[in-house]
Amino acid sequence: MVRTQIQLTEKQYQELKRVATLKGVSVAEVIRRSVDNTLASETLPNMNEIKARARGVFGAFSDSQPDVSENHDQYLSEAYEA
Repeated sequence: MVRTQIQLTEKQYQELKRVATLKGVSVAEVIRRSVDNTLASETLPNMNEIKARARGVFGAFSDSQPDVSENHDQYLSEAYEA
């Protein structure tokens, strides 16, 4: 296991202690279970999906400036000045 440190409000800590006592486990175990539940419920796209979506927009937009790939910093700074 990896040891880590978090900060909780007093109310969060007291509630965690209450839940841990009721379930007969440690506060750390309640936190680990909560992390497991959160991770199991998250649906994140995998890298292949992300890359496929990025490739899907190649060429989808046109720009009136032919040198944007070379002078992007200049164009971005002008956009922020406007």
